[in-house]
Amino acid sequence: MSVPSVLVHRDAGVLAKAVAARLIVGLVDAQAAKGSAHLVLTGGGVGIATLAEVAATAAHAAVEWPRLDVWWGDERFLPSGDPERNETGAREALLDQVDVDPARVHVMLGPDSGLSAGESAERYAEELRRAARPEDHGPVPSFDIMLLGIGPDGHVASLFPEMPALYDDRPVVAVHGAPKPPPTRITMTLPAVTAARQIWIIAAGEEKAGAVRLALQDSGPFQIPAAAARGRSRTLFLLDRAAASKLPPNLGRPSSP
Repeated sequence: MSVPSVLVHRDAGVLAKAVAARLIVGLVDAQAAKGSAHLVLTGGGVGIATLAEVAATAAHAAVEWPRLDVWWGDERFLPSGDPERNETGAREALLDQVDVDPARVHVMLGPDSGLSAGESAERYAEELRRAARPEDHGPVPSFDIMLLGIGPDGHVASLFPEMPALYDDRPVVAVHGAPKPPPTRITMTLPAVTAARQIWIIAAGEEKAGAVRLALQDSGPFQIPAAAARGRSRTLFLLDRAAASKLPPNLGRPSSP
């Protein structure tokens, strides 16, 4: 697993623009190397703002969108089109504005599918298995870039501290009784998360500062799940100044004035 690097941007707006630019370059490079790419999306304010910034820049035309597989690290178990779903925000911000192949946009199904949360998780795990290649050496693709937010409690995806999903070795599981609404969710587990080549943890706001500090201090992953979110080749903590405010001065490298 990679050692995290920290880049600090002036504020949340600059952060979203910078991550968007970095994401476009990362996808173009992955497609140039392999012909296609796998991207895992996150929700949250700065995650969706980043996607909106991708859509807003003309540079997004450099990405070959039909050759991109889009996944989600987690999803709220709500009906399709619900404004609280990560999928809904991603479609409005970016996916409805670019030429993605609908068959390569891999959605975690909600209750309107007729599936239970557990059945939806199993269905998603099977979809990941089908997309994995022999060189991935596991039941999920080696995602080129995984975007993750971090909660004030240190959670990533819907992996909350000390909850059963943290101990599960299946790629995708249902979460019941989540400490923030809605209580029922679907999430990739740590084995699936750490299959990613690159993990980018994106955080803005002073309320994230304590969790960011603990995630970078080798805290126990069952107390601070973000401490276990490490990419195979690269891990980036992409922060605004407020989210970085509790880090030691030598840890965060400024990226903008």
